[in-house]
Amino acid sequence: MQKTAIIIPCYNEENRLDLNKFIECSTKNPELHFIFINDGSTDKTEETLDALCRMNPERMHYITLGKNVGKAEAVRKGFVSAFEQNFESIGYWDADLATPLEMIPRFCEIMEYTGKNIVMGARVRLLGRNIQRRVIRHYVGRLFATSASIVLGLPVYDTQCGAKLFKNNGKLRIVFRKPFLVKWTFDVEILARFMMLERFMGGDLLAESSVEYPLEDWIDIPGSKVKLIDFLLGSVELLKIFYFLRWPGAKKRYAEFIEQ
Repeated sequence: MQKTAIIIPCYNEENRLDLNKFIECSTKNPELHFIFINDGSTDKTEETLDALCRMNPERMHYITLGKNVGKAEAVRKGFVSAFEQNFESIGYWDADLATPLEMIPRFCEIMEYTGKNIVMGARVRLLGRNIQRRVIRHYVGRLFATSASIVLGLPVYDTQCGAKLFKNNGKLRIVFRKPFLVKWTFDVEILARFMMLERFMGGDLLAESSVEYPLEDWIDIPGSKVKLIDFLLGSVELLKIFYFLRWPGAKKRYAEFIEQ
């Protein structure tokens, strides 16, 4: 398994963090490191993370943000922190473990043996897969995912699954250098930023260097902070991403995007 860092954004996750699973996973996978981002939680998330990281300080640590900045910026700050260390791959995972931690080694294997730069989880209801998702969220999510695919011009099935792994390279550092334009749909903006770099910098095509992996297990954990209204807000954010990526004047926006 490659030396890998997984960013875990946490906002008021005191009662949902499964400490035993994180300990078990880090013990079984010595090349795996967890970076928890306490996003200005108002409960005892920080105390919980402190106790957890003390159990394996060599492979787990946490960063506390002074105020709540939202998942997008919390994840980005985690990546910026990870860039300071010599990780071969960096990803992010939802703290509720709707996607089991056992999938991380599988993602690493896919990246290593296929040479892909990005591995993304996909919640696809197939025979032999255990995907437990509320019906209304499933169909609203499919509508959003189809819209995101159209905006990006990519045959991507599930942009919003909170399990992703990226090869640590120069383009990844540019993608996470600046705060995102959007909050809820930052997963889509990540792909749009890669496409912008592809257009003006050249290199690997995103459609060929990325892969979606149909998850064997994904369970909708109670207590999710994502509400149906967020899907509506996300639709507005897709327009921002469309403007960034496809509206005339993209070359100027690209120059502003990559400048230090």
